[in-house]
Amino acid sequence: MKPLRRFARPVPGVPGDILSDVGWPGEARSAVGLAVLLLAASLTVDAGTHGLTWLRTAGLIGFASGLLVILLPARVTATPDLLIVRGLWVTRTVRTDRLSAIAWPPGGTSQRVILRDAEGGRAEVDLRVLSANPALWLRLEAGARASSQRGTLNHDTSDLARLSLYIHRETARSVLKVSGMG
Repeated sequence: MKPLRRFARPVPGVPGDILSDVGWPGEARSAVGLAVLLLAASLTVDAGTHGLTWLRTAGLIGFASGLLVILLPARVTATPDLLIVRGLWVTRTVRTDRLSAIAWPPGGTSQRVILRDAEGGRAEVDLRVLSANPALWLRLEAGARASSQRGTLNHDTSDLARLSLYIHRETARSVLKVSGMG
């Protein structure tokens, strides 16, 4: 039987209640592996056909590095009051207990959820990370509800409701699929 998809888990060795996307290390290894594989194949083909030159080797290394930058996913972690999205060069932090806006464009075609807090923080989270890590989603949802109770999230909360239904539906679908009922 296959495991139920990946779940967020506490980060070992870090004090406090921090959840992290469990699938990130595997996705990062895959991105590095694909970039290295492309570089090795390109160098092999180039060496066999034209002979390697420093200029072509540098170009192929640059191309493989560009592929790595594109494929490397952002790392998402969450504490009870913060959501941290670490990209390759930028780390964005949002206070989930002081959210001012949650945006998920209508139609559900966007794969990004945009979060803004009352202090000016902004982060974009891949929807697949939230649906694959129910604990991260529940922490974000609890923070959004706390923001709503505090009055910082006083705008239209229909995106939050749609997002909540979507995530819970996907989680239920995966549970039914793994149990053989779906």
